[in-house]
Amino acid sequence: MSAESDGATAAAVGGDGPHEGGFRSTFDVTTHRGGSNYGEFVNEVREFMDRVRAACPDDALTDELTAELATMNKKLAAVEVDEWTSPAGTRIDLPSRGNITLPPFRVVQESADGVVATVRFSRFHLGGNGVAHGGYVALVFDDLGGMASALHIEGICRTAYLKVDYRSLTPLDTELTMRTWVDSYEGRKVFVRGTLHDGDRLCAEVDGLFIQLKPGQP
Repeated sequence: MSAESDGATAAAVGGDGPHEGGFRSTFDVTTHRGGSNYGEFVNEVREFMDRVRAACPDDALTDELTAELATMNKKLAAVEVDEWTSPAGTRIDLPSRGNITLPPFRVVQESADGVVATVRFSRFHLGGNGVAHGGYVALVFDDLGGMASALHIEGICRTAYLKVDYRSLTPLDTELTMRTWVDSYEGRKVFVRGTLHDGDRLCAEVDGLFIQLKPGQP
């Protein structure tokens, strides 16, 4: 998500209070929280997640790594902040806005007409037999579907439902293309569609409903 689109959405939502329901009434996007090397930090965390998913350590290595992780967790706990000021989710210069909860994607096109992004699933996202778990595919559809909704209505939505059809296997370690767009908009109901492609091959498609929040609605 670019600073321009975030700013446009924030301006459209408006409001003087700090939150719009469960969300901020303005989006405090940033490229500096966490420092200039935060992106490298996120990449190392992602690689660690991949390595843990793939590794079979012996007792000694498990104990060693557990102790090191405990030390790192204490350091991170000392600088914990709330969700509104964390760099995770607000670093618009990083894949998935720096949010390690999401598989890494980069938005390449965004407007009221929809969103186009590239996404790459890795070993951490393995479902079985060398392909991505369908739940991670749905997770990215949810995030980019919500982005398409917000850009279209210039407001904030919550997911009501997602129906994902898995048309073919979704590979790991491959640059894929995801598209989401608003199919129709009725009152507060925003109907979204989307596709995930590996080249010309359709991997999955989504049919979703997002609900525009009322002022103060969580």
